Amino acid sequence: MAGYHTRWVRTPAQVDDPERIAIREALAFGKALYDRRTELGLTVAELAHRAGMTDDEIECIEEGGTAPTVALLRLLAAALDADVRLTSGHDLGSLWFEAHAA
Repeated sequence: MAGYHTRWVRTPAQVDDPERIAIREALAFGKALYDRRTELGLTVAELAHRAGMTDDEIECIEEGGTAPTVALLRLLAAALDADVRLTSGHDLGSLWFEAHAA
């Protein structure tokens, strides 16, 4: 028998709740930024300098505390030498930074 707990299953109301969607998008944004930064071997300070931001702003994004905006995605994509990729979902993996083609 597989394990089951109500916390593991989202109800339809939870899936469509705008607040929950915003949280999932912010977490996906943070993970994408962290993944690309570490892939490049950059520290938080180095990325902050490249993007003209503070260390705290980068850390806040990586922790899922900042909603992605088009302007912010563009700024960070340029600092990461990458393009932004989006899918129609809102969960982890729905947003990522992809290195520019060589």
